[in-house]
Amino acid sequence: MQIEKQIIDEYNHQLAGKHQRNFEHLAADIADIDNVLKKLMAFNVAIPSWALGTGGTRFGRFSGGGEPRSLEEKIADVGVINALNRSSNSISLHIPWDIPDNAASIKSLASELGLHFDAVNSNTFQDQPDQKHSYKFGSLHHVDKEVRKQAIQHNIEVIKYGVQLNSKALSVWLADGSNFPGQLNFRGAFQNTLESLEEIYNELPDDWKIWIEYKPFEPNFYSTTIGDWGQSYLLSSKLGSKAATLVDLGHHLPNTNIEQIVSLLLMEGKLAGFHFNDSKYGDDDLTVGSISPYQLFLIFNELVEGMDARGMTHATDIGWMIDASHNVKDPIEDLLQSVQAIKIAYAQALIIDKQALVNAQQNNDVAIAQEILQQAYRTDVRPLVAEASKRSGGSIDPISLFRKINVREQLIKERGLKTVATGL
Repeated sequence: MQIEKQIIDEYNHQLAGKHQRNFEHLAADIADIDNVLKKLMAFNVAIPSWALGTGGTRFGRFSGGGEPRSLEEKIADVGVINALNRSSNSISLHIPWDIPDNAASIKSLASELGLHFDAVNSNTFQDQPDQKHSYKFGSLHHVDKEVRKQAIQHNIEVIKYGVQLNSKALSVWLADGSNFPGQLNFRGAFQNTLESLEEIYNELPDDWKIWIEYKPFEPNFYSTTIGDWGQSYLLSSKLGSKAATLVDLGHHLPNTNIEQIVSLLLMEGKLAGFHFNDSKYGDDDLTVGSISPYQLFLIFNELVEGMDARGMTHATDIGWMIDASHNVKDPIEDLLQSVQAIKIAYAQALIIDKQALVNAQQNNDVAIAQEILQQAYRTDVRPLVAEASKRSGGSIDPISLFRKINVREQLIKERGLKTVATGL
């Protein structure tokens, strides 16, 4: 289904009075408000194809109604999200879950909805029905060269699919690791991984990037071969300028200072981008901002400062994408909430009094530095985000409108109550 612009405009008109009062009150205290709005309007977050269905755990999955049964229906759902918030104009595909059988047709459908394709993601963390060798003991790090060759070839095929869709990046996450001491030779596994990635790297088009993700545990719990940002950075440095580190907010041990990692990767020009989610205990894949919104703000503080220091364009010079699993919520509502939380944290970072913060840091004025950051964080910037959405043609209140016009009910009517999203 598609949401007509007239419906959005009519709903915005109903909310206009209260919104305008809130926006004007906030705007009076923000310097360079037009520039802030311009940056918010340009900022978009990619939607992953696998997040459009109900996720699950190893204990079970409780499917929701009206889930997308095909890649075309997933693209249509992203079109709904983008129509509502005007901040989700791209989709990231996971291969082989979402293989584009007819690239021209898929590109045309996406274009009609104002969408394009973000990074393509490979999958060597599970066996597929038709593959010759198993990834039970790893893929790119495997002791068997034939298994490594199979995993390399899969990544090269993913690049080819991405080229057909005008994507510009390959995202690689490996489940490779070990569960018991002595199971794996660490140096050998790392060297095999590097050599495998070098073969994949050499197949990248000139204008492409490879994003190397890391994770400290799960599904292997004694070691993972790319276990932290240092190991990813080491690999990307050895590979070359087209390789960089991808940060997933859930891929860290408890209490890790992610904002410091972000700052240093930016400084070295090796931050590929983000997989946004939130967590309480581990890689929980919860709605962005639902658990640790202050940490999200602090990350964006470092992002804005670091990108400005390098003269980078916030909206396009690194990758922004959600990576979450929606177990008990409506997936579209959850994704709308996540994008909203990201935009709020970004807006808060944009209104920090940066010169005052620099002065406080240079004078070792710890209390004032904290006050400056918390002043921005405690500012309710939702009217800013709503105004940016409205000016871009989106809804002032995307989730409220999603429910008001009964989008999920219409999807259930079109697709059925017991549908299961592809790849899940």
